[in-house]
Amino acid sequence: MLVLVAPGQGAQTPGFLTDWLALPGAADRVAAWSDAIGLDLAHYGTKADADEIRDTSVAQPLLVAAGLLSAAALGDISEIAPGAVAGHSVGEITAAAFAGVLDDTAALALVRKRGLAMAEAAAVTETGMSALLGGDPEVSVAHLEKLGLTPANVNGAGQIVAAGTMEQLAALNEDKPEGVRKIVPLKVAGAFHTHHMAPAVDRLAEAAKALTPADPKVTYVSNKDGQAVASGTEVLERLVGQVANPVRWDRCMETFQELGVNALIEVCPGGTLTGLAKRALPGVKTLALKTPADLDAARELVAEHAQQA
Repeated sequence: MLVLVAPGQGAQTPGFLTDWLALPGAADRVAAWSDAIGLDLAHYGTKADADEIRDTSVAQPLLVAAGLLSAAALGDISEIAPGAVAGHSVGEITAAAFAGVLDDTAALALVRKRGLAMAEAAAVTETGMSALLGGDPEVSVAHLEKLGLTPANVNGAGQIVAAGTMEQLAALNEDKPEGVRKIVPLKVAGAFHTHHMAPAVDRLAEAAKALTPADPKVTYVSNKDGQAVASGTEVLERLVGQVANPVRWDRCMETFQELGVNALIEVCPGGTLTGLAKRALPGVKTLALKTPADLDAARELVAEHAQQA
């Protein structure tokens, strides 16, 4: 079984859309999306610097657009025929589009409002996120809670992301949990998936009322608990609530194992989730769509999966 996954915020880098926009029809598609949401995605994906695309209100729609564009370059979702889809944090909206819960324009409209709402919530207090590499998860979580931090992303493969105020994160740098070998600040502008994002939940819930979700056409694996969700209405409800709740990517990967996943393709800007899968899912073939040069290898993996199905 093949699973198609979409990365979350922090995966973006300056200029990462440049080569993708050179593909036939890509620039027109992105221009239409830009008009629909009032944000120049082509500019931010090609010319903006790291600080500009770190802005939550920009980064989130840019990441969803990149995921949708790269998947479309790979083929129609019916041709890719994943057995399951999932996304990390904002990547869940990309995955919802892959599953047919939302169409591309609705997904981008929702993520635009999500980004704006989360940026507004993040502006109230100076907050951030840092990845803890190594260590025992239980020990690390207890240590984070002692410092007033939230284990906002439990990613598996020896990685937990802490979120909280900059003062709390500074304290963490001075007092690492036992066994943690490194702490890496993330390229995000707030303590996402924590109580700091509670105001954004109400904004997003209001935006979701205008949408009519369809039930997933393929297995949709949720960040909330790693469970497969069969109702489009429930997928949308989870997308709203997840803004202020921890991401359990470890449980998503456990579900991939239970489903019998043996191949994983991560859409643009791929790399983060394939890295986690290589450590946590031994034996699963992984491929990250970083540039169009990766498409041929991805198509081969899709064809191999089709032959096995």
